[in-house]
Amino acid sequence: MIVKTRTNVYDFNFHLVWVTKYRKEIFTTIEKQNAMQDILTHICDEHDIVIQSLQVMPDHIHMLISFNPKHAASSIVKTLKGKSARLWFKAYPETKAMLWGGHLWTPS
Repeated sequence: MIVKTRTNVYDFNFHLVWVTKYRKEIFTTIEKQNAMQDILTHICDEHDIVIQSLQVMPDHIHMLISFNPKHAASSIVKTLKGKSARLWFKAYPETKAMLWGGHLWTPS
């Protein structure tokens, strides 16, 4: 999707895939998958990230996103993973005990 702003024109798409720590199946129910989908949608709305496709699997997430190239891809991923983990643990604190070290996502 081509986006035109005052200073640039871009078609900047990223396919992101990231997994839960130790590949644990955290998003096992439809309710949990929808909750993570809502969390990611909320974060993307806050940061002007356009979600073109989003799929939450039991142990990983697929996202196809588009954002302004003035932002580094690494900072976008850091924002998505960091904020989603914080909001997830606030809603589902019991999952923190399932993951050694209390981290939801793998570092890579």
